[in-house]
This record gives sequence, structure tokens and C-alpha cells, in this order.
Amino acid sequence: MSDIQSIVVGFVQGFLSSSVFILALFIGFCVLVGFTKTKRTHGNAPVVKNLDEALTHEAMAYLPPSAPRGPVDQLKGATLKSQV
Repeated sequence: MSDIQSIVVGFVQGFLSSSVFILALFIGFCVLVGFTKTKRTHGNAPVVKNLDEALTHEAMAYLPPSAPRGPVDQLKGATLKSQV
């Protein structure tokens, strides 16, 4: 009975210690990667918005809402016109 008890205690101890190690490793990686998002890249922005901004340290030039979107416009497509 003592052998079985020592095997169970050893298994539980090994399982818990490896689980705590993996959990600490995962949480540490997530925290480390999370801190890299708070670097200021341009202006007063506290968060890196995309990889290009992180590499060039310049703000992205986004298109205005009125910019043409090309030949396909989902809001003016044939399927919506036929339902109206």
C-alpha cells in the first residue's frame, strides 16, 4: 500500500509542478507580448495599430470614407437592388 501511495503522490506532485511551470510560462509570454503593444510609435498613440506602423514609426495614412472602393461596391450591388 505504501508503494501505491508514493507513486500517486509522486504523480500528483510532478503533474502539478509541470502544470504550474507551463502556466507561468504562458502567462509570462502573454504579459511580455502585451507590453510591446503599449509602445508609442507616432504622436500620442499608446498602442501599435499594425506591423507597418511598428516598423516605420510613422502613422498610417488611411483612406477617407468618401474614397472610391473600386468596381465592386456591396451596398450598390445587384442583389440589394433586386430586393428593394
